[in-house]
Amino acid sequence: RPVLAINATEVTRTWQYEHETLPGRPLSITEQPADEAARITERFVWAGNTQAEKNSNLAGQCVRHYDTAGLNQTNSIALNGVPLSVTRQLLPDGTDADWQGNNESVWNDRLTPESFTTLSTADTTGAVLTSTDAMGNVQRLAYDVAGLLTGSWLTLKNGTKQVIMKSLTYSAAGQKLREEHGNGVVTIYTYEPETQRLVGIKTERPQGHAQGTKVLQDLRYEYDPVGNVVKVTNDAEVTRFWRNQKVVPENTYVYDSLYQLVSATGREMGNIGQQSTLLPTPSLIDSSTYSNYSRTYNYDRGDNLTQIRHSAPASDNSYTTKMTVSNRSNRAVLSTLTENPAEVDALFTTGGQQNQLLPGQDLVWTPRGELLKVTPVVRDGQPSDHESYRYDSGNQRVIKTTTQQTSNSTQTQRTLYLPGLELRTTANSGTVKEALHTLIVGEAGRAQVRMLHWESGKPNDISNNQMRYSYDNLVGSSSLEVDGDGNLISLEEYYPYGGTAVWTARSQTEADYKTVRYSGKERDATGLYYYGYRYYQPWVGRWLSADPAGTVDGLNLYTMVRNNPATFRDKDGLIREGQEAFLPVSESHTDLDTAKKMINKSTENILQKAQEGTESVNKIKSEKAKGTAAEVLKFTNNKLKGYAAHAVVVSELSDRVIYKRQFLNLPGSLSKNNLFPGVELMEGNSSSPQSYKVINSETFLNGIQDAYSSKKIYPLRNQKDAVKTPEFTETPDPLHPIIKERIIEHLEKNKNILPTTAGIAGIAGLHAEVQALNFVLHRFDALDIDRDEGLTNTYIYTKRLVGKERNVDFPACHNCSGILSGREQVMTGRVSSHTH
Repeated sequence: RPVLAINATEVTRTWQYEHETLPGRPLSITEQPADEAARITERFVWAGNTQAEKNSNLAGQCVRHYDTAGLNQTNSIALNGVPLSVTRQLLPDGTDADWQGNNESVWNDRLTPESFTTLSTADTTGAVLTSTDAMGNVQRLAYDVAGLLTGSWLTLKNGTKQVIMKSLTYSAAGQKLREEHGNGVVTIYTYEPETQRLVGIKTERPQGHAQGTKVLQDLRYEYDPVGNVVKVTNDAEVTRFWRNQKVVPENTYVYDSLYQLVSATGREMGNIGQQSTLLPTPSLIDSSTYSNYSRTYNYDRGDNLTQIRHSAPASDNSYTTKMTVSNRSNRAVLSTLTENPAEVDALFTTGGQQNQLLPGQDLVWTPRGELLKVTPVVRDGQPSDHESYRYDSGNQRVIKTTTQQTSNSTQTQRTLYLPGLELRTTANSGTVKEALHTLIVGEAGRAQVRMLHWESGKPNDISNNQMRYSYDNLVGSSSLEVDGDGNLISLEEYYPYGGTAVWTARSQTEADYKTVRYSGKERDATGLYYYGYRYYQPWVGRWLSADPAGTVDGLNLYTMVRNNPATFRDKDGLIREGQEAFLPVSESHTDLDTAKKMINKSTENILQKAQEGTESVNKIKSEKAKGTAAEVLKFTNNKLKGYAAHAVVVSELSDRVIYKRQFLNLPGSLSKNNLFPGVELMEGNSSSPQSYKVINSETFLNGIQDAYSSKKIYPLRNQKDAVKTPEFTETPDPLHPIIKERIIEHLEKNKNILPTTAGIAGIAGLHAEVQALNFVLHRFDALDIDRDEGLTNTYIYTKRLVGKERNVDFPACHNCSGILSGREQVMTGRVSSHTH
């Protein structure tokens, strides 16, 4: 457990715990920035074991957490650990958290009197069934027998229940095939059979809809063999002509050998102008003129985006955006801030946070590295415009306040973020002019659904309680907004790195209330996108601060999804996500290129040796000699049936490469006559059991540990050499604690019930790819290699040894996929029933 930490900005953080005679739970966290007084920023209050606390399942739980935003109080917890009632109270705006002393009543006096309570109910698996937000609005969810969402409903306080998600259909692999929402709009998803990549998203009003049949969005995706998106077409849009050019509703993408985006084409509004921190003015639906554009992107050797060249000759909208990269690090800024690489680092804090957004626009950061304040407009002798933020203990935004000076007043917009609810107020010189409650539906398939409910100040040309369904694209960007009747509200298209290229809406007022845009994230008045842990600058394609998770997404801590924004997305500002984990490296990259070639060669060698071994055994007449030969010969066709597959692992580190091949499946029987320790078969309706249950986890894990400890290590040599080699007696690696921990987590996640079906079966932990990971974890320990860095650069390949098609990629099974759940990359894929 941590006791002391000093970060790059010289902020000292200390943790205080209970006395050693108690469980040792945290009591407080103290922070002291350089040259400032220490502040107690967090306090933890734990429940005792009174009858009242037991009745609410609170005994031994943290019931009051005083944090950087105020107080988060847990009032009751379900037996499965799901919080059933949580109350949030806030500190006054502009007040720093400092919970000095030991008198809790003094702490409470610092809080504002208003409290916000969220209520939930859950089933025995922990799945939320109902959620009641702080304003009394209720969301209800329903699931099928597999635990997948089948429907959701929203009931406004004192209102009637409304259907949000009417129905969902899934494939056998758990992929969404069809969604129907409460507005009658249907979305159909299509996947490529060979790769299971998403190739189609079609959103339409189906036949019989009250507003008439209409295709609203029909996105078609094309990929290169590796999985990069190379073309997107929206077949719901028509081809247009403007100024002697044909404008097709499609985007194309070209990549370099590192799979970084180097050029893109698409369409944009004819009057859009240069991309900046400001949004373009939306056009009316069906009245827009469009122009073709092309963009090229340049990168340096550190993967820093250094230039964006935009060209749209027909609309005379051509420009170049340049970035200046530090000569000492990967920090970079717009060239309008400086063109001297030696001056770039001075525009950042020592912790890697940018100090200026644009010339004259200062950025202020909290001691925890969170963006505290942006000043977009500075006035001499007059109040400046600014936007400020407050965060909770988990670094998530709780309050946003925007202040702007108008001709005769000060306008303040304040947003409070609560579970399932955003409370937005607009005040002029202290008088509230608008109070808007935005209800956020937590589960609605791929769509983001919001209801706009005005308590006061509703604009005249928009209806109260308006439902807004935001339908996304492959990378989660909100491209289509539809109302509760299925009518189009707005359509928006984006440049690859963000920024609006096309924006049409049926009214300016409705357009003003769109907050979720690129990558499904909120866009602030500053032009920045808030992702959760970081802020993103779409006009330069870079993060505003270094990755708080470190090098989990590569050595460059500022790049957006490794410079491949058309294929990948980032959900929270930490790491990229996509449909599949392929490695974006050049084929000329020696070590990994060698690994790919060597595993194919190694597999061919194994298959050849198996054939030779089988022939040798058949020549031996003596049963005794035959048994001896079988012990020596590791590879025969008969033994391949038990091995099934073999794996290769390569860890490419800064100063070395760790490489090992020939990891083979360890034996673990699910036969009734020779059942693996600690399990029982679940018969079901089939004559052949489809699953097994781990009835004794300790015995089960001991069996796995025994299998690892007793395995023999053979070289791939001929029989004569193998008898003499000392590698026969090499000590095998025992089960690593990390692997053991992941197996336990996998069992818990699956409620100790695992499949036996071919392709997603086996004893958890005995397959080749898990052994490969086990091997590198031991090497990391022996060589004192940072585990996170090592796993980030670890790549596992598995090849099939049996069946009609040998030496082909063997996807990790259900169990292996659950255990290989860290930063390591499984290059040969996973079964479609398990995504990661």
